[in-house]
Order: sequence, then C-alpha cells, then structure tokens
Amino acid sequence: MVRNPLSKSSNKYLRKFRKWPHSPYKTFWHHNFGQDQAMRVLVQAAATTTPTIASSNDNLNIPSLLSTLIHSFKTYNCDPTPDAYYFLIKTLSHTSRLDEIPPVLDRLERVEKFQTPEFIFGYLIRVYGRVGKFQEAIDLFYRIPRFRCVPTVCSLNLLLSVLCGNRECLKLVPLILLKSWDMNIRIEQSTFGVLIEGLCGYNKLGYAVEMFYCMIDDGYHLEDEICSLIISSLCGQNDLTSMEALRVWGDMKQFGFCPSMIDYSNLIRFLVKEERGRDALGILNQMKEDGVKPGIICYTMVLSAVVAEGDYVKAHELFNELLVLGLVPDIYTYNVYINCLCKEDDVEEALKIVSAMEDLGCNPNVVTYNTLLASLSEAGELGRARQLVKEMRMKRIELNLHTYRILLDGLVGKAEITEACSLLDEMLEKCFYPLSSSLDNIIYEMCQQGLFTEALELMKKFLAQSFAPGARAWEALLLNSGGELNYSETTLADLVKAN
Repeated sequence: MVRNPLSKSSNKYLRKFRKWPHSPYKTFWHHNFGQDQAMRVLVQAAATTTPTIASSNDNLNIPSLLSTLIHSFKTYNCDPTPDAYYFLIKTLSHTSRLDEIPPVLDRLERVEKFQTPEFIFGYLIRVYGRVGKFQEAIDLFYRIPRFRCVPTVCSLNLLLSVLCGNRECLKLVPLILLKSWDMNIRIEQSTFGVLIEGLCGYNKLGYAVEMFYCMIDDGYHLEDEICSLIISSLCGQNDLTSMEALRVWGDMKQFGFCPSMIDYSNLIRFLVKEERGRDALGILNQMKEDGVKPGIICYTMVLSAVVAEGDYVKAHELFNELLVLGLVPDIYTYNVYINCLCKEDDVEEALKIVSAMEDLGCNPNVVTYNTLLASLSEAGELGRARQLVKEMRMKRIELNLHTYRILLDGLVGKAEITEACSLLDEMLEKCFYPLSSSLDNIIYEMCQQGLFTEALELMKKFLAQSFAPGARAWEALLLNSGGELNYSETTLADLVKAN
C-alpha cells in the first residue's frame, strides 16, 4: 500500500512537508555549541593576567572573571552552566582571589535558576578550611539550601573535618550537629568516623570513646579502621587509664573487632608505658590464642615490662620462647635481656650474650656497654670496666654522656680521684657535664685528700662553663681552707661573684 504524501497522516516533520524550517538557534546542538564557546572564552580569560572586562554599565562593580562569564554566555545567547561557576570558583581559589568569590555566590543564589550541585560547596568549604576561614565555611554550609540544593551528609562531613582540624573550632561542632538536624541531614556512620578521628587527633580519647559507644548504640556496624584509630591513639593521651583501655578493648572484640598485629602492638606499647607488665603479657598471650603471630617488637616490649617489674623468671621464659618461635632478636631485644642478666648480677652470662650477638652479626651498641659498665661499676670491678671502655674505643663506639657518668660514679666510689679528674677534663672537651652530686663528691674527696688548690681550679673550670656545683662542694672548700685562708677568701669570693 502506497501512502499518499499529501494525506493528513503524513509526517509534517519531514523536510518536504514542513512549511517553515526549524530555526538553527533553537536546536539542542546549537545550544551546547554556544555553551562550549562561552566556556572557551571564560577559560582563555582566566589564563590571561588581565581578563576581559565587560563594558556594560551593569557590570562595573562585578569582578572581572564573573563579568567575563556573564558577557560570554550572553554573547552566545545561552545561560551559564554549573560547570562554568565551578570553574570560576576553582580559578579564584587557585589564584588566591577569595575576596571575589562572594559576588559569584550572590549571583549564583539570586540570578541563576538551576539546582546548584553540592560538590561546588564541598570544594569551597575545603578551600575555606585550608586558609583558616572557618566562619565563612560555616556560613556557606548553612546557606546551601538557598542555592536550590539539598544538603547531604557529604557537606556535613566536609565541614566537620575542617573544624576538627583546628583545636579552637572543636567547640563549634555540637552546634553544627544540632543545626544539621534542623536541615534534615541524617548523621551517618561516616560522620562518627570524622568526629572520632578529629578527637583522637587532639588526644581527646575519652570523648572519642564516648562517640564510639554512641555509634554502636545507634545501631551502626563496627569498622575496624575506627577501632584501630582509637587503639593507636592510646599512648598519646591521658584520658583513659589502663583498666579503661582494656575494657574498651574487650568491648571492641565483643562487637566483632578483629585486631591486627599493629593493633596488638599499640595496646601492648600503651600498657608497657603505664607499667602494666602483667597486662601486656596477657595481651601477648591473647594475641597467640587469636592466631596472630607476635613479632619481635611485641616480645621486646613485653620483655622490657616484665624485667622492669622484676619477674626475671618470666623474662627468661619469654626470651627462650621467642627463640623457639624462630624470631630473630634485634639489638633492642638483646639490650633488654642483658639488662635482665645484669640486674640478676649475672654479668658473666651477659658478656656471653654479647659474644653471641657478635657471632650472629648483631653488633652491640653504646647502650649494651653502658648496661655492662653500670653493673661492673656497682660491683666495684673497675679493672673490667676499664677493659670494656678500651674495647669500646677499639670498636669505635662513641662514649656518650651516660657512659661518662657511669664511669665517674664508679671512680668516685673507689676514691680514684686522679683518674676521675682526668675523666672530667675529657668530658669538658666534649661539652659533657657530670651530675651535680658527682662533682660535689669529687671536690669533697679532693679536699679530704689535701688537694685544696686543685679543687679550686676544678671549681673554676666548671664555673667558667656556667655549671655550678652543689652546696656540699662549697662547704668542703670553706671548711678545708685551713692555712690558705687569705687565698681561699679571695678566690672563693671571686667564684661566688662569677656564679
């Protein structure tokens, strides 16, 4: 059947039946082309140092880029797009021209009719937060509905993260949360995450834990990231005691938290810091029961806590256990175990451990030798202590301040005053200073041995370095001045003035 081309049912949109052709200015294609051309003009204007300013009298008080936007879209007979405003705001923020943004927002609110995308406000809130314009960020958040935009939790979270980045703005967070309720924004789990992260960042762990329990009470599921964040913040806070931390840890596990080795390590580190060695040992055992193999760091921390509590039997068990598990002790592990042996007055075994370390390629450091030197000095074995110092020098291990003070106390204890004075000279060359009590004891012993002049000279050396001895040294010098009274009166008076 052949259709009559002149029938009423013929397609009037076909070109040969159309009375008037469509205007090219009304097509969708031309509209998009006009917007693209206007956008190109705006981009070119933004790339120049002196953007084109429209000559219209209505635009005299409008910033140059905004004027360019209006003029370019008007030239191509089309309306500005959200992308054009977003580009304009980004350009102004990147060029530090934030003072030109308020007129852009005013026009976007009062003149344009489209629904402004929320990501534009999120971007601007982040920019305001970066430059410290916190009140402007808050005002913009409250103003979002006036741009024909329905604010969501995304904008709220961005604002909260900005405010939580400044300690002074934390007090504004409760008001923001109340206002968001009036704006029909429902707080989600991500909001709790932002708040907990901000509180942990400022060591407000007590409030972070309360927020954590509120999240659970509201029926949100547990996130391991939030739990890990709370556990990792334990060492830097003073809100939670060790008992409270263990209670929170137990609740987290009950709610389904699966700790990693890092989480166990952070909790153990906190308990060791709080001198809770038994609790740290309990977490280590719990770690093994949960199927997480402890690393050498965990064992070293627990070993140090056990040694600090004086449970040397348990310390030996732990050291043997980590060897059985195939863990390789590092220098910190060896130093802790050597300290344990020295506290048990088993220096011989400690020296054997040092030899074993070297055979295994783990060279002892100054902390290792200081531990041995302290034990030998307390035992009065100065000969072996001197031999260790000679060994340190041969191995080019630098003596630190602690090393000198250990040796000095050992020499004073044995009344080896001449050698102690030589050691003091060596310390002064390295700008190391003894304990005030050690210097007092040396000056006292020098006076007792009749070395009054030498004691005065030693006093002058330290006063020249602005290091004054204690009252015992002054008393010893005054009481032992004897036949040199005139000299001592003049010298001591000068020393007191210098001090």
